[in-house]
Amino acid sequence: MKLLNQQHSTVTNLDVLAKQVVEGFITGMHKSPFHGFSVEFSEHKLYNKGESTRHIDWKMFAKTEKLYTKKYEEETNLRCHIIIDNSASMQYPKIKNNSLTQLNKIGFSAVASASLMEILRRQRDAVGLSIYSDSYEYYAPEKGSDRHRKMLLHQLEQLLVSSTKTTTNTYQYLHEIAEKLHRRSLLFLFTDMFQTTTDKALLFEALRHLKYNKHEVVLFHTYDEKTELEFNFDKTPKKFVDIETREEINIYPENIQQNYKEAVSDYFNDLKNNCLQYKIDYVPVSISKGFDTILTTYLNSRKKSK
Repeated sequence: MKLLNQQHSTVTNLDVLAKQVVEGFITGMHKSPFHGFSVEFSEHKLYNKGESTRHIDWKMFAKTEKLYTKKYEEETNLRCHIIIDNSASMQYPKIKNNSLTQLNKIGFSAVASASLMEILRRQRDAVGLSIYSDSYEYYAPEKGSDRHRKMLLHQLEQLLVSSTKTTTNTYQYLHEIAEKLHRRSLLFLFTDMFQTTTDKALLFEALRHLKYNKHEVVLFHTYDEKTELEFNFDKTPKKFVDIETREEINIYPENIQQNYKEAVSDYFNDLKNNCLQYKIDYVPVSISKGFDTILTTYLNSRKKSK
């Protein structure tokens, strides 16, 4: 998905943007080896000679030069709940405005969530939303109406224009969210896994709680690849300030880069192994690489949930 490299306007209408992201993804899938999978996802099937032409999707024909007819389903197939960490560390990297060429972690999570909601709308699936930081900021149960979806989009848009300086204990609010989800759902959690309390046992106990009632859990571990993974800074001395605790340290980045990269790699692997142990899908996502990984994960998860 190349949308982030082609647009320069500030993100203001998530509904329009989500449609663009999903349309670009569908087109890419139709041109890929996963052709059959994308047809299933986009609620289309190949047109067979002799069928009525009433439901042919001519927009799809213009993009793919192949005839597809739209499929229609009356009932909701799946329940999905999106969970977003809105703590201070998710505001990194510091930018003036979330634009399509430059998103911080919370901006990426908001656009990714809106894109997921657009897919869910097309599949006639129900969607709910939870947002937390140092409090349980927002909760909406899973519904499939257009009015409900617009209400959730409004909440996501607020994440793009507001900032927070709060800390969070992710596990505390995951427990609260788990208590609200009574019917089996597909859960998507967007978090950078940074928090002031780093008790791994408590965190994974909360993640395991999310799997109660046979929920399927996907952890989207969001990060800025250039700085948070590669620690790629210039050679001048830098002052690093913890966004949540406000602790400061002055260092030459190149002096610790190798040790830092090894420690972060170990941390990522540890998260992956623990998620594997608890049967949680762990998906690391770089905020600079678009939304294909998010949408493909949805396809795979939906297939397993049916």
